Amino acid sequence: MKLGTRGCGLLLHPTSLPGPHGVGDLGAPTRKFVETLAACGQSWWQMLPVAPPGGCRSPYNAVSAFAGSPLLLSLDALVEEGFLSRADAQAPDFPADRVDFAAAEGFKLPRLLKAHENFSARASSAAKAELESFCAEQREWLEDYALFSALRQAHGGAPWTTWDEGLRARRPAALANARKGLDEPIRFHRFVQFQFARQWDALRRLCAEKGVGLIGDIPIFVAHDSADVWANPGLFWLDKKGLRLKVAGVPPDYFSKTGQLWGNPLYRWDAMRKDGYKWWVERLRSAFGRFDAVRLDHFIGFHNYWEIPADSPTAERGRWVLGPGAALFERARKVLGELPLIAEDLGVVTEEVKSLRDRCGFPGLKVLLMAFGTDPEADSYKPYSYPRRSVVYTGTHDNDTVAGWFNDAGSASSTRTADEVRGEHAAVLRYLGTDGRDIHWDMIRLALSSVADTAIIPVQDVLGLGSEARMNLPGTASGNWGWRMSPGALDGAPGTRLSEMTETFGRRPVR
Repeated sequence: MKLGTRGCGLLLHPTSLPGPHGVGDLGAPTRKFVETLAACGQSWWQMLPVAPPGGCRSPYNAVSAFAGSPLLLSLDALVEEGFLSRADAQAPDFPADRVDFAAAEGFKLPRLLKAHENFSARASSAAKAELESFCAEQREWLEDYALFSALRQAHGGAPWTTWDEGLRARRPAALANARKGLDEPIRFHRFVQFQFARQWDALRRLCAEKGVGLIGDIPIFVAHDSADVWANPGLFWLDKKGLRLKVAGVPPDYFSKTGQLWGNPLYRWDAMRKDGYKWWVERLRSAFGRFDAVRLDHFIGFHNYWEIPADSPTAERGRWVLGPGAALFERARKVLGELPLIAEDLGVVTEEVKSLRDRCGFPGLKVLLMAFGTDPEADSYKPYSYPRRSVVYTGTHDNDTVAGWFNDAGSASSTRTADEVRGEHAAVLRYLGTDGRDIHWDMIRLALSSVADTAIIPVQDVLGLGSEARMNLPGTASGNWGWRMSPGALDGAPGTRLSEMTETFGRRPVR
C-alpha cells in the first residue's frame, strides 16, 4: 500500500492492545489486530512512536529516536524461542482497561533480563552470529543508546546532566571505563533491541501478507534526557553543562489556553546544515525501515518553530524562528529516495507552511473534530475543501474521542466556552443532517466518504467510546497514554459496520 491510493485504516498504539502482561505488545493480539484490519478491508494501521517512552510515559518524549520500546516485546515470543519458560510468562492480574506502566515494566524487565541470560548461555551459534550482525549494522546509534541506558540504570535513572563530568562531557577515558564496567548491562540493551527488531520484522511480514501498510510517527523533537542529546550535544541548544537554553512548544491554541510547553531542547539547525542534516537523514532512514509511511509530527516546526526560554513556566512567552525549510527534505530525498511522509500541519498554518508542504509533495492532515468550531483553519477541515492528497481523521491522539467531544459541555480543560461548544455542536448537526444519536458513525461516514486519498479512524471512535478512552490531553503530565482495548472489541457489529462503510465508499483495497 502506498500513499496516494484511496484507502483507509485505524489508529491504535500497540500498548493499547489487550494481552496478559499489563501492556499491549508485539505478540498474538497484534497478529489478531492485523487480521481484523484485513478482514474489515483496511489498508493501514497507524500508531504512535514506538520508541522507549521517557518522562510521563509519553511516546513523544522518548529516550531514543532510534530504539524500540522494550515494553512492546512479547514475552510469549521469547517463550516460543526457548529463552523463557511458560512459568516465566505467567502474569498477575493486571488492569484490563488501562496500562499501569510502572507495574508492567516491573513485571517485564526481570523477564527480559532472564531471557538475555538464557540467550547468552544456550543460544545457537547462528543466533549469536545474527545478534552480532545486527549490532554491527546498527552500530551508529545502538552503541550510544546501549551505553546511555546502562549508565542511566547505574545512576538510578538520574538525568545525564547530573552524572560525573567525564561521562556528561563524553570524555574518551570516562566512556572507555564505563564500557568496561558496564559490559553486561550494555550487552542486555543490545539484546533487547535485537529482539525488538526480530519481532518487528515478523509484524512487517504479516502486514505485507495481509495487504496492510504500517504508518509510523516521528516526533519533531527529542527528549532532553535522551541518548540522542547526550551523544550529540553540539546539535542542540545547550550550555556547557548540558542544560537547556531554549526549549520547544507551541503558543496558545485549540488544545491549550496557555500553549504547550514541551520542554524539548531545540535544534541548532545551523550545525545540522553543515553535515548535510546527517542525524535527521539517519532518523528518517530508520523510520522507513520500520514503516511504509510516516506521520511527521509538528510539520510547522520545519518552517518556523516557537522558541521558548528554558526558564519560562508556560509556552506563552516565546518567539517564532525560521526552521530548515525544504533544504532538509531535499537532502533526505537525495540520500534516501522517495519520502513517504505525512505532514502533521495542525496549528498556526501560514501560507508559507502550506507552500513548504506542497513543495515537498506531502499530504497534510484534515481533522473533523476541528472543522466546526473557532479554529482558524476550520473551513479547511470540512470535506468540501479537501484536496485528494490529504489524510482525514475523525480525531487524533490529542483530541477527545468523537463521543467525548460531542458530549462535552465545556470542561475546565477545554479551550472552548460553553457557548462555543453549543455552537459547535449545532454546526456539526446541521452539516451532517443528523440528530447526533450515532455521532461517531456519522463522523466516520463523513471521513470515509470524502475525496481524501487516506482516511484514518481512531479505534475508540469505531467503538463509540467516550472521554474515558481519550489517549492524551495536551498540556497535562499525568493520566495519559494508558487506554487499552477490550479483547474482541472489534468483532461483531463494529467490525461489520466498518467493513460495509469501507466497501460503500470505495476504500477497500484489491487483494
